[in-house]
Amino acid sequence: MTQSQRLKYSILISLVVLGTMLGLSYLQNHGVISEKTFQYIAIAVAVIVVVINGVMRRKVKP
Repeated sequence: MTQSQRLKYSILISLVVLGTMLGLSYLQNHGVISEKTFQYIAIAVAVIVVVINGVMRRKVKP
């Protein structure tokens, strides 16, 4: 994986995370999910992104 590929994937991941958070916020505002559920899902998404970022960092060729 090159630096430009990592940048593209990072931008894609950030857009997916933004969409997920906006969707969760929408669901919470309409009473579909509770505040606690929102927090748990947000933490899980953050952990997944950190793991993916670590894996991508290891795969970058200098």
